[in-house]
Amino acid sequence: GGTGMIALGTDLVEWRRADGWGHLLGDNGSGAWIGRAGLEAAMRAHDGRRGGSPALLDRLRSVFGPAEELPGLLYPRSDRPAVLASFAPEVAACAGADAIAADILRRAGVHIAEAAAAVCPKEGAEADGGCEVALTGGLFRMGEPLIGPVREELARLVPQARLTTGTGDPLTGALRIARALAADDLRLPHHPTMLSVQNTRNGSAPSGRATTTVRNGEPGPDDVPAHGAP
Repeated sequence: GGTGMIALGTDLVEWRRADGWGHLLGDNGSGAWIGRAGLEAAMRAHDGRRGGSPALLDRLRSVFGPAEELPGLLYPRSDRPAVLASFAPEVAACAGADAIAADILRRAGVHIAEAAAAVCPKEGAEADGGCEVALTGGLFRMGEPLIGPVREELARLVPQARLTTGTGDPLTGALRIARALAADDLRLPHHPTMLSVQNTRNGSAPSGRATTTVRNGEPGPDDVPAHGAP
């Protein structure tokens, strides 16, 4: 979870994916999603509509200026997801005292848990009958106001899942994959966009070795994006 949101899961036989479709079609529960929901609640308060949050309206004015000027500032931007996500910390800051902000984080947690549940192996698919869900990314620095709803919804949807945190960053993962390849002990399944392993016996790699490409969103060989999270 970060500006975008994607869930990836494997039972070491195949990969499953949920969301990561960008801020217009998905990324539900992401930083961009939380920021957009917070700004919508602020604009509702500006208009006097039900569901508005005066606290978030104050934060909007502090960050962006007059509320009525926000569309002109936001819509022309090519980096709209990042701009939306920049407001997510303001929502988190208000959540302790503002019911609307707290509900936004609660709904975000439900979305995240739903995506995680969608990629969990089916019950009994693993030898121990359970699965592990690791939360990784800067979004989860929001702490319990977001992680609490994730935990509660995950327990309802996938009671066999154990919630944990990622044990390293992307570089750590790349190094672990490299070590596994060097020892011919890579347990992760291959995938054309998430984990591509190619034998290059006649290429630039040493004879018998493999070259590995781990991709999540960048263009593939045909220059078609792999639809990963930002």
